[in-house]
Amino acid sequence: MLNPKLKNIYTCFPGGKHKVLTMSYDDGRLEDRQLVELFNRYGIRGTFNLNAGLVMENRIPASEWKQLYQGHEVACHTYLHPTISRSPLEQVARQVLEDRIALETAMGVPVRGLAYPNGSWTPEIAALLPSLGIRYARLVGDTHAFDMPQDFMRWKATCHHTHNLLEDGQRFVELHKTQYLYMMYVWGHSYEFACQQDWDLMERFCEMTANKQDTWYATNIEIVDYMQDAARLQFTASADAVYNPNAQSIWIEVDGERIEIPGGQLVKLD
Repeated sequence: MLNPKLKNIYTCFPGGKHKVLTMSYDDGRLEDRQLVELFNRYGIRGTFNLNAGLVMENRIPASEWKQLYQGHEVACHTYLHPTISRSPLEQVARQVLEDRIALETAMGVPVRGLAYPNGSWTPEIAALLPSLGIRYARLVGDTHAFDMPQDFMRWKATCHHTHNLLEDGQRFVELHKTQYLYMMYVWGHSYEFACQQDWDLMERFCEMTANKQDTWYATNIEIVDYMQDAARLQFTASADAVYNPNAQSIWIEVDGERIEIPGGQLVKLD
């Protein structure tokens, strides 16, 4: 019996795409209204990290969250935005859980992401978060790179929107090697758009990166869920079939052919 032909098999994003763009904005300030409208106009999607315990005139009221952030993700930013690396771990747990409970009450869905408040974290906090229902946590700082994260509990963005946004965006749009998965991740605070020139910069970025056939526009948690589901695909040793035990479809590329593996199905790869 002849050995089956060895195949090149790659994980793809939904639709067989190899690039993903995601955004992450903190604190739930009033300027989120204009930012969400801008993202929606261009089909850009992302995550908004909120502090449920900070009820102030310059922040979006909880009564508005569900409608405003529809189509995006709401994630934790702790209840009161402390510098948690200085806090006892049990108080960190309370800050996260109280925030989750309040956000979930308002949104009606599980909240499973976090942006570290003030960029403050420790390895002990990162190790604690999964037991609190958190599946990823975003650091501050920029990589100016497009690699997928090795550890979603220490997830660093490509750039802040004030740090070479258009330059990084142009490089991202021009990426073409389909043997890699590329991610551009932009973070910031909407109140940092202090003048019309700042808003024009973000609109130029959205216009540059929107409506690309090779790009998936996703929230943070969608990326985490998809990559974890992709890792659960079950291939035969000879790679002549693959079973998808997940609910959602996962896409792969086999010797240059992009193939959808529907949830709960076995697909032959001959």
